Amino acid sequence: MIKGYSILAKGDMPTSINKETFLIPSQSGNGKYKVTVKNSWSCTCPDFRFRNVECKHICSVKLWLKLRQKINSQDTLELENELTNKTKCVYCNSLNVKKNGNRKTKNGLKQRFYCEDCKKTFISDEDFAKFKANPKIITLVIDLYYKGLSLRDITDTIYQFYNIKLHHETVRRWIMKFTVAMNNYVNQLQPKVSDVWHIDEQNIKVKGKWLWSWNCIDEETRFMIANAITENRFVYDARQVMQNAKAITNAKPEFIVTDGLNAYEKAIREEFKMDLKREDSVKHVRLETVREKPNNNLVERFHGTFRERDKVMRGFKSRVTAKELTEGFRTYYNFIRPHMSLNGLTPSQVANIDLQLDRNRWLSLIRKSQ
Repeated sequence: MIKGYSILAKGDMPTSINKETFLIPSQSGNGKYKVTVKNSWSCTCPDFRFRNVECKHICSVKLWLKLRQKINSQDTLELENELTNKTKCVYCNSLNVKKNGNRKTKNGLKQRFYCEDCKKTFISDEDFAKFKANPKIITLVIDLYYKGLSLRDITDTIYQFYNIKLHHETVRRWIMKFTVAMNNYVNQLQPKVSDVWHIDEQNIKVKGKWLWSWNCIDEETRFMIANAITENRFVYDARQVMQNAKAITNAKPEFIVTDGLNAYEKAIREEFKMDLKREDSVKHVRLETVREKPNNNLVERFHGTFRERDKVMRGFKSRVTAKELTEGFRTYYNFIRPHMSLNGLTPSQVANIDLQLDRNRWLSLIRKSQ
């Protein structure tokens, strides 16, 4: 039994051939053994065939089936079974709720509720009602996507652990729908950032063509202020990310740190009306080499994090998709992903945007964006 636990702990999950037959990898590298259950359990491994005892492979399959059954009983697969005629609290599942006015959104007015037990306000999960899986599964899909899994890897993971068969296009539609909603919401929030911004650009592939993704990050909070996608690296293109950063922060920095690209200097001068004779003018710190200090490692580190996601995708389908998903990754970077350099906080928390997100940050953020 202990060895059966060890097999699952290593990640060697059984493969289900049908309801009665399973394949499980040999721990000694001798291929796979077939575990069958009809009237009794049997295995093709030598331990079972020669000793006729319940082997570790049978134990691991039994344990795997119990775990899967437990997950299925805890997580309702369809949201229609989860919702009742009487609205219940999305935080504590209490039915002791009352209406608490309306909230105006881009989709119209939505009913807000107040829970008498946990003292929180919320909007019901009606926006999830037309989807096959429940909110926990949907947010797990979004989290796996922004952590680097491909669409097909996500569908395989959901099937292995939750026994839910999803098409990869279904997963893609979920991600796009809720990413757009969250982006629209967080773009209205104003972060409190420092006086030093770092800007850099990197290549991304869109429909077989290489474009430029510009990113602006605050030095103190690590908050990714803005991004932009352009076809070239001219002055006009560099100005776009600066315009987006100004609109989000409603402020201007004291220093902007960039690499040696010539377009930056003129873009900063035109966008921020830079005048070297004025003390309050934005100062451009132009780095000639990557080893120079101060350096632009903040943006370079972000580019490495983004590239872990980008290399799995092998390019975006269109420029619109590229814009929405790069902004979605900015939302993930700012509001979901904790940073070791920030003592486990997210950049949004350090930038004075504390949305009081619950343990499932994605679900809380989606509810706030509806």
